[in-house]
Amino acid sequence: MSEERINWYPGHMAKAKRELISEIKLVDLVIELLDARIPYSSANPMVSEIIGNKPRLILLNKASLADPLVTKEWIDYYKKNNIIALDIDSINKYNFNKIDKFSKLALKDEFEKRKKRGLNDTYIKALIIGIPNVGKSTLINSLSNKKKANVGNKPGVTKQISWIKATDTLYLLDTPGILWPKFEPDIGYNLAICGAIKDDILNIEDVVLKALDFIKINYKDELIKRYNLDYIKDNNIDIINDIAIKKGMLIKGGNIDYNRAINLVLNDIRSLKIGRISYERYERYLQS
Repeated sequence: MSEERINWYPGHMAKAKRELISEIKLVDLVIELLDARIPYSSANPMVSEIIGNKPRLILLNKASLADPLVTKEWIDYYKKNNIIALDIDSINKYNFNKIDKFSKLALKDEFEKRKKRGLNDTYIKALIIGIPNVGKSTLINSLSNKKKANVGNKPGVTKQISWIKATDTLYLLDTPGILWPKFEPDIGYNLAICGAIKDDILNIEDVVLKALDFIKINYKDELIKRYNLDYIKDNNIDIINDIAIKKGMLIKGGNIDYNRAINLVLNDIRSLKIGRISYERYERYLQS
């Protein structure tokens, strides 16, 4: 793949951005949902433009798929930079009991203003924003314990903006996942590895080989254990071939079923089958 920026900006995303800007005045808080495995790549750089000075709470979703030590480093980074952040998991509801607390913490100044005006109003109207397939709809459904938002395992399921009562005090403005018009190749690969963009945007083989570049350095032992490898070879194609042989992925004539092995590894790196993997360290992308 060339090093040119990747363009992927469906029409409904451009429309959603315009609608978000017009609706932002209705909310007290912006909840930005990021993928805990790729906090930098899953952070839309247009969010600041959209939300202006609105208070923000960052939720690092899919934390059960991410390396817990790396996630803690990101949380510490946000705290150091006066950003309120919480690691969660929408599926198993990890840390869900803290979302209300952290939402109110992000709105501490607002609640103090309300109290001075003689109001005991603790209702929160929050806009939830994030890239496709980051888990917004699952978060809403898990919070409300009902199926109120469309859920899918492919990016782009939510297409319209709608209000949803998540808890007794928290109302969420659900929004479609929004990507930005162009992103750098490394970010594109990270998004593809975690399933945030459709699999036909980038070549699947390139995505898997790119992931292996990172995994074989940072999670070598997990890779060896998952596929019962003797050792990790330098060439990623050789690694795929070794995996195919270990898994008995052979076709007629005894040749390796390379494409099948590629798809196996892709599915494994998007799940816990290799282990909890974080693809980004804050110090590489952001100044502490």
